[in-house]
Amino acid sequence: MANYDDRAPDNVPGRYYIDTSCIDCDQCRVMAPEFFTRNPDTGLSFVQRQPATEDELALAEEALEACATQSIGNDGS
Repeated sequence: MANYDDRAPDNVPGRYYIDTSCIDCDQCRVMAPEFFTRNPDTGLSFVQRQPATEDELALAEEALEACATQSIGNDGS
């Protein structure tokens, strides 16, 4: 499970985040490139834009559930 206190510093504010346990597998970026991107300097993915619509939220949740390291978090706020 993702750790909010260990989230990557590049995440935009909001309910979704990626923590530093990311292994740069590219899964979230393939599934939802409008929300997730990669910092080439750290090799970590991060949330570049928070989902806003119900369809976007569903896509972000699919990426969260597919994350092999459970590095994507949703704080529910």
